[in-house]
Amino acid sequence: MSKTSSQTSRLQAVQFVLWVILILNLLVALAKLSYGLITDSLGMQADGFHSLFDGISNVIGLVGLWLAYRPPDKEHPYGHKKFEVLAAVGIGSMLIGTCLYLLWKGFHALDQQAAPQVTGLSFGVMITTMLINLGVTRWEQKKGKELRSEILTADSYHTASDVLTSFSVLIGLVAIRLGYPIIDPLVAIFVAVVIAWTAIKVFKEAADSLVDKVRLDPDRVQSVVMEIPGILDCHEIRTRGLSSHIFVDLSIHVQPSLSIQVAHQLAHDVEEAIKKQFSNVEDVIVHVEPEGHE
Repeated sequence: MSKTSSQTSRLQAVQFVLWVILILNLLVALAKLSYGLITDSLGMQADGFHSLFDGISNVIGLVGLWLAYRPPDKEHPYGHKKFEVLAAVGIGSMLIGTCLYLLWKGFHALDQQAAPQVTGLSFGVMITTMLINLGVTRWEQKKGKELRSEILTADSYHTASDVLTSFSVLIGLVAIRLGYPIIDPLVAIFVAVVIAWTAIKVFKEAADSLVDKVRLDPDRVQSVVMEIPGILDCHEIRTRGLSSHIFVDLSIHVQPSLSIQVAHQLAHDVEEAIKKQFSNVEDVIVHVEPEGHE
Protein backbone atom coordinates (compact mmCIF):
# COMPACT_ATOMS: atom_id res chain seq x y z
CA MET A 1 0.00 0.00 0.00
CA SER A 2 1.38 3.44 -0.96
CA LYS A 3 1.95 6.24 1.57
CA THR A 4 -0.99 8.20 0.15
CA SER A 5 -3.31 5.19 0.29
CA SER A 6 -2.23 4.49 3.86
CA GLN A 7 -2.95 8.08 4.90
CA THR A 8 -6.35 7.97 3.18
CA SER A 9 -7.24 4.74 4.98
CA ARG A 10 -6.18 6.26 8.29
CA LEU A 11 -8.28 9.36 7.65
CA GLN A 12 -11.34 7.28 6.81
CA ALA A 13 -10.86 5.12 9.91
CA VAL A 14 -10.56 8.15 12.22
CA GLN A 15 -13.58 9.81 10.59
CA PHE A 16 -15.65 6.65 11.03
CA VAL A 17 -14.80 6.51 14.75
CA LEU A 18 -15.72 10.17 15.21
CA TRP A 19 -19.04 9.82 13.37
CA VAL A 20 -20.06 6.79 15.47
CA ILE A 21 -19.13 8.56 18.70
CA LEU A 22 -20.91 11.76 17.60
CA ILE A 23 -24.18 9.85 17.14
CA LEU A 24 -23.79 8.07 20.50
CA ASN A 25 -22.97 11.32 22.30
CA LEU A 26 -26.06 13.03 20.91
CA LEU A 27 -28.29 10.11 21.95
CA VAL A 28 -26.78 10.07 25.45
CA ALA A 29 -27.16 13.86 25.77
CA LEU A 30 -30.80 13.67 24.67
CA ALA A 31 -31.59 11.01 27.27
CA LYS A 32 -29.97 12.90 30.15
CA LEU A 33 -31.35 16.33 29.22
CA SER A 34 -34.89 15.06 28.63
CA TYR A 35 -35.22 13.15 31.89
CA GLY A 36 -33.32 15.82 33.79
CA LEU A 37 -35.90 18.40 32.71
CA ILE A 38 -38.78 16.06 33.56
CA THR A 39 -37.51 15.45 37.12
CA ASP A 40 -35.98 18.91 37.68
CA SER A 41 -32.58 17.28 38.27
CA LEU A 42 -29.87 19.89 37.78
CA GLY A 43 -27.24 17.17 37.99
CA MET A 44 -28.72 15.22 35.09
CA GLN A 45 -29.21 18.39 33.08
CA ALA A 46 -25.59 19.41 33.68
CA ASP A 47 -24.41 15.95 32.68
CA GLY A 48 -26.59 16.16 29.58
CA PHE A 49 -24.94 19.42 28.56
CA HIS A 50 -21.58 17.78 29.23
CA SER A 51 -22.46 15.00 26.78
CA LEU A 52 -23.62 17.65 24.31
CA PHE A 53 -20.17 19.25 24.62
CA ASP A 54 -18.73 15.85 23.73
CA GLY A 55 -20.75 15.92 20.53
CA ILE A 56 -19.52 19.42 19.72
CA SER A 57 -15.93 18.25 20.24
CA ASN A 58 -16.57 15.44 17.72
CA VAL A 59 -17.67 18.05 15.19
CA ILE A 60 -14.49 20.03 15.89
CA GLY A 61 -12.49 16.85 15.36
CA LEU A 62 -14.15 16.11 12.01
CA VAL A 63 -13.54 19.65 10.76
CA GLY A 64 -9.94 19.49 11.99
CA LEU A 65 -9.36 16.23 10.11
CA TRP A 66 -10.83 17.64 6.92
CA LEU A 67 -8.38 20.54 7.12
CA ALA A 68 -5.42 18.40 8.22
CA TYR A 69 -5.58 15.94 5.33
CA ARG A 70 -5.57 18.42 2.50
CA PRO A 71 -2.47 17.80 0.35
CA PRO A 72 0.59 20.09 0.57
CA ASP A 73 0.42 23.21 -1.53
CA LYS A 74 2.64 26.15 -2.49
CA GLU A 75 2.04 28.01 0.77
CA HIS A 76 2.08 24.88 2.94
CA PRO A 77 4.80 22.58 1.54
CA TYR A 78 4.85 20.50 4.74
CA GLY A 79 1.11 19.86 4.51
CA HIS A 80 -1.70 20.77 6.90
CA LYS A 81 -1.29 18.06 9.56
CA LYS A 82 -1.03 20.51 12.44
CA PHE A 83 -4.68 21.40 11.95
CA GLU A 84 -5.25 18.07 13.73
CA VAL A 85 -3.31 19.46 16.69
CA LEU A 86 -5.35 22.66 16.62
CA ALA A 87 -8.50 20.53 16.69
CA ALA A 88 -7.12 18.76 19.78
CA VAL A 89 -6.59 22.18 21.36
CA GLY A 90 -10.21 22.96 20.55
CA ILE A 91 -11.28 19.82 22.37
CA GLY A 92 -9.12 20.81 25.34
CA SER A 93 -10.88 24.16 25.36
CA MET A 94 -14.21 22.35 25.45
CA LEU A 95 -12.97 20.46 28.50
CA ILE A 96 -12.13 23.74 30.22
CA GLY A 97 -15.58 25.07 29.33
CA THR A 98 -17.18 21.96 30.81
CA CYS A 99 -15.07 22.35 33.95
CA LEU A 100 -16.16 25.97 34.44
CA TYR A 101 -19.78 25.05 33.76
CA LEU A 102 -19.74 22.29 36.39
CA LEU A 103 -18.02 24.54 38.92
CA TRP A 104 -20.68 27.19 38.38
CA LYS A 105 -23.46 24.63 38.69
CA GLY A 106 -21.87 23.03 41.74
CA PHE A 107 -21.36 26.23 43.73
CA HIS A 108 -24.78 27.50 42.68
CA ALA A 109 -26.42 24.26 43.86
CA LEU A 110 -24.86 24.67 47.32
CA ASP A 111 -27.30 27.53 47.89
CA GLN A 112 -30.30 25.58 46.62
CA GLN A 113 -32.65 23.96 49.11
CA ALA A 114 -35.01 22.11 46.76
CA ALA A 115 -34.17 18.48 45.94
CA PRO A 116 -34.97 17.02 42.53
CA GLN A 117 -37.26 14.05 42.03
CA VAL A 118 -35.33 10.77 42.13
CA THR A 119 -36.91 7.68 40.56
CA GLY A 120 -35.78 4.24 39.51
CA LEU A 121 -35.72 5.46 35.93
CA SER A 122 -33.29 8.21 36.99
CA PHE A 123 -30.79 5.54 38.00
CA GLY A 124 -31.56 3.52 34.87
CA VAL A 125 -30.85 6.44 32.56
CA MET A 126 -27.60 7.35 34.32
CA ILE A 127 -26.26 3.79 34.55
CA THR A 128 -27.10 2.99 30.92
CA THR A 129 -25.54 6.17 29.54
CA MET A 130 -22.50 5.75 31.79
CA LEU A 131 -21.90 2.22 30.47
CA ILE A 132 -22.24 3.49 26.89
CA ASN A 133 -19.67 6.23 27.55
CA LEU A 134 -17.33 3.78 29.26
CA GLY A 135 -17.42 1.52 26.20
CA VAL A 136 -16.92 4.49 23.89
CA THR A 137 -13.93 5.70 25.92
CA ARG A 138 -12.12 2.36 25.78
CA TRP A 139 -12.85 1.90 22.07
CA GLU A 140 -11.73 5.44 21.22
CA GLN A 141 -8.53 5.14 23.25
CA LYS A 142 -7.73 1.85 21.51
CA LYS A 143 -8.36 3.34 18.07
CA GLY A 144 -6.40 6.48 18.98
CA LYS A 145 -3.32 4.35 19.70
CA GLU A 146 -3.80 2.11 16.66
CA LEU A 147 -4.25 5.06 14.28
CA ARG A 148 -1.84 7.37 16.14
CA SER A 149 -4.52 10.07 16.13
CA GLU A 150 -4.16 13.02 18.50
CA ILE A 151 -7.79 13.94 17.89
CA LEU A 152 -9.10 10.53 18.98
CA THR A 153 -6.79 10.47 21.99
CA ALA A 154 -7.86 13.94 23.11
CA ASP A 155 -11.52 13.18 22.51
CA SER A 156 -11.28 9.94 24.51
CA TYR A 157 -10.19 12.02 27.51
CA HIS A 158 -13.28 14.16 27.04
CA THR A 159 -15.54 11.11 26.89
CA ALA A 160 -13.80 9.65 29.97
CA SER A 161 -14.58 12.86 31.84
CA ASP A 162 -18.23 12.29 30.95
CA VAL A 163 -18.08 8.89 32.68
CA LEU A 164 -16.77 10.57 35.83
CA THR A 165 -19.46 13.22 35.65
CA SER A 166 -22.17 10.58 35.28
CA PHE A 167 -20.76 8.70 38.27
CA SER A 168 -20.88 11.87 40.35
CA VAL A 169 -24.52 12.37 39.37
CA LEU A 170 -25.26 8.80 40.47
CA ILE A 171 -23.66 9.49 43.85
CA GLY A 172 -25.71 12.66 44.10
CA LEU A 173 -28.92 10.77 43.36
CA VAL A 174 -28.10 8.21 46.05
CA ALA A 175 -27.30 11.00 48.50
CA ILE A 176 -30.64 12.69 47.77
CA ARG A 177 -32.45 9.43 48.44
CA LEU A 178 -30.59 9.13 51.77
CA GLY A 179 -31.41 12.72 52.74
CA TYR A 180 -28.04 14.35 51.96
CA PRO A 181 -28.59 16.46 48.84
CA ILE A 182 -25.51 18.60 49.55
CA ILE A 183 -23.27 15.71 48.39
CA ASP A 184 -24.42 16.22 44.80
CA PRO A 185 -22.81 19.68 44.23
CA LEU A 186 -19.69 18.71 46.19
CA VAL A 187 -19.07 15.70 43.96
CA ALA A 188 -19.70 17.85 40.87
CA ILE A 189 -17.02 20.30 42.01
CA PHE A 190 -14.57 17.42 42.54
CA VAL A 191 -15.24 16.07 39.04
CA ALA A 192 -14.71 19.56 37.60
CA VAL A 193 -11.19 19.52 39.05
CA VAL A 194 -10.56 16.10 37.48
CA ILE A 195 -11.76 17.42 34.12
CA ALA A 196 -9.40 20.40 34.44
CA TRP A 197 -6.50 17.97 34.94
CA THR A 198 -7.60 16.06 31.83
CA ALA A 199 -7.61 19.32 29.84
CA ILE A 200 -4.05 20.01 30.96
CA LYS A 201 -2.97 16.61 29.58
CA VAL A 202 -4.63 17.36 26.24
CA PHE A 203 -2.92 20.75 26.00
CA LYS A 204 0.45 19.20 26.89
CA GLU A 205 0.19 16.60 24.12
CA ALA A 206 -0.80 19.28 21.62
CA ALA A 207 2.07 21.50 22.77
CA ASP A 208 4.55 18.65 22.18
CA SER A 209 3.60 18.74 18.50
CA LEU A 210 3.45 22.51 18.16
CA VAL A 211 6.89 23.09 19.73
CA ASP A 212 8.51 20.25 17.77
CA LYS A 213 9.27 17.85 20.61
CA VAL A 214 11.69 15.02 19.74
CA ARG A 215 9.62 12.18 18.27
CA LEU A 216 12.20 9.40 17.78
CA ASP A 217 15.10 8.22 19.92
CA PRO A 218 18.25 9.50 18.12
CA ASP A 219 20.18 6.39 19.18
CA ARG A 220 17.60 4.13 17.48
CA VAL A 221 17.75 6.19 14.30
CA GLN A 222 21.55 6.13 14.36
CA SER A 223 21.65 2.34 14.78
CA VAL A 224 19.41 1.92 11.71
CA VAL A 225 21.58 4.22 9.60
CA MET A 226 24.89 2.68 10.70
CA GLU A 227 23.78 -0.74 9.44
CA ILE A 228 24.02 0.57 5.86
CA PRO A 229 27.40 -0.28 4.23
CA GLY A 230 29.37 2.82 3.30
CA ILE A 231 28.09 5.03 6.15
CA LEU A 232 31.00 6.01 8.40
CA ASP A 233 29.13 8.17 10.89
CA CYS A 234 25.67 9.57 11.61
CA HIS A 235 25.01 12.61 13.77
CA GLU A 236 22.92 15.77 14.23
CA ILE A 237 19.75 13.68 14.23
CA ARG A 238 16.60 15.79 14.66
CA THR A 239 12.97 14.72 14.59
CA ARG A 240 9.77 16.73 14.85
CA GLY A 241 6.10 16.81 13.89
CA LEU A 242 3.07 14.84 14.98
CA SER A 243 3.45 11.35 16.41
CA SER A 244 1.83 10.04 13.22
CA HIS A 245 3.61 12.42 10.82
CA ILE A 246 7.33 12.70 11.66
CA PHE A 247 10.07 14.61 9.84
CA VAL A 248 13.69 13.48 10.23
CA ASP A 249 16.81 15.56 9.59
CA LEU A 250 20.33 14.07 9.94
CA SER A 251 23.91 14.12 8.65
CA ILE A 252 26.01 11.19 7.45
CA HIS A 253 29.74 10.86 6.78
CA VAL A 254 31.04 8.97 3.73
CA GLN A 255 34.42 8.41 2.10
CA PRO A 256 35.62 11.63 0.38
CA SER A 257 36.54 9.64 -2.72
CA LEU A 258 32.93 8.59 -3.42
CA SER A 259 31.29 9.95 -6.54
CA ILE A 260 28.27 12.23 -6.24
CA GLN A 261 26.12 9.48 -7.73
CA VAL A 262 27.19 6.89 -5.11
CA ALA A 263 26.83 9.40 -2.25
CA HIS A 264 23.35 10.28 -3.50
CA GLN A 265 22.41 6.59 -3.56
CA LEU A 266 23.58 6.20 0.05
CA ALA A 267 21.41 9.14 1.09
CA HIS A 268 18.48 7.48 -0.66
CA ASP A 269 19.23 4.19 1.13
CA VAL A 270 19.23 6.02 4.47
CA GLU A 271 15.83 7.55 3.74
CA GLU A 272 14.33 4.20 2.74
CA ALA A 273 15.79 2.39 5.76
CA ILE A 274 14.38 4.92 8.21
CA LYS A 275 10.93 4.92 6.61
CA LYS A 276 10.91 1.12 6.63
CA GLN A 277 11.90 0.95 10.31
CA PHE A 278 9.61 3.80 11.46
CA SER A 279 6.29 3.65 9.60
CA ASN A 280 5.15 7.03 10.93
CA VAL A 281 8.04 8.92 9.28
CA GLU A 282 6.82 11.19 6.50
CA ASP A 283 10.07 12.64 5.17
CA VAL A 284 13.84 12.35 5.72
CA ILE A 285 16.42 14.98 4.84
CA VAL A 286 19.96 13.58 4.65
CA HIS A 287 23.03 15.84 4.65
CA VAL A 288 26.01 14.05 3.11
CA GLU A 289 29.47 15.09 4.35
CA PRO A 290 32.94 13.73 3.54
CA GLU A 291 34.70 11.95 6.41
CA GLY A 292 37.08 14.33 8.20
CA HIS A 293 34.94 17.35 7.37
CA GLU A 294 34.77 19.84 10.24
